[in-house]
Amino acid sequence: MNARHNIIAAIVAAALATSAAAQSSSSEPDLAYAEYQRGRYVGAFKEAMRRVEQKNDPKSMTLLGELYADGLGVPNDDKKAAEWYKLAAARGDREAMFALSMFKMTGRGGPADRPEGVRLLTEAAKLGHVVGAYDLALLCLEGQLVPQDINRAAELMRQAADAGNPQAQYAMATFYKEGRGVKKDLEEAARLLGAAARAGHTDAEVEYGIALFNGTGVVKNEGAAAGYFLKAAQKGSAPGQNRLALMYATGRGIKADPVEAARWHLIARAGGDNDPYLDDFMRNMKPADLAMAENKAKPWIARMNPIGPTPFPTAPPQQTKSLLVKP
Repeated sequence: MNARHNIIAAIVAAALATSAAAQSSSSEPDLAYAEYQRGRYVGAFKEAMRRVEQKNDPKSMTLLGELYADGLGVPNDDKKAAEWYKLAAARGDREAMFALSMFKMTGRGGPADRPEGVRLLTEAAKLGHVVGAYDLALLCLEGQLVPQDINRAAELMRQAADAGNPQAQYAMATFYKEGRGVKKDLEEAARLLGAAARAGHTDAEVEYGIALFNGTGVVKNEGAAAGYFLKAAQKGSAPGQNRLALMYATGRGIKADPVEAARWHLIARAGGDNDPYLDDFMRNMKPADLAMAENKAKPWIARMNPIGPTPFPTAPPQQTKSLLVKP
């Protein structure tokens, strides 16, 4: 469950950020959240307390939980945070339900209680909490805390994807590509990949680039594919770097540039993604061009590996299967 614990820890932060952005359903301006968004946490605390005392406002209770959870304007106190989340959750606030479910999963603010965490997560998802639906879908896929149910996972993932969550859009695209929990539909997979890629999801940028390059479920556009590979490569995606290198090596969708091809392949190899075609391409390069590529790659690789880059050639790592059709 270590990987699951890491997922939960990451989503706790998303839950709190989401709760901080939530607005009260009251027509009265929410001064507590306005103070929070300006970084005036002491003022946010005072205003939230006033709204709780005068209006019993669940959104303000959730905000108090957030402030105590992160130690903003008040000392960090997970127990008090959990108490405020519990009060807000009992009054139907989905953000509080989700945040409290994460506390229960990880044992923050009290003993861990995963069954109760799942119950709260389920309630939050029913009320339309986007990340809650995504997270519950993951649990349905794993089949450890809840019975494994691929169809239910797909329903929940679709809920989160339709609400614009890039992680869910990417996962739902995978469901459609593989026909898991839904009928196989490459066009819908490409549509969802495109939405996630445009939102900056790195893996989706690579996969959507592949779909564009190959014309899988979308009109073939090698130039647009190169643009998505470049975005992913610049964010450190080794698969994206290798696919960009292939574009530079072959001049498909982008102007051929052997130096840039070798540079990005060296960076990708340092990140663990190899490609025999590019290895052969580099062996046939002019020594001066190869030296230039190595010099351009060194600063990037040095940041990845403080010990220094491994010189070319070496015994290549195991090849990563590529969905990109090579020339």
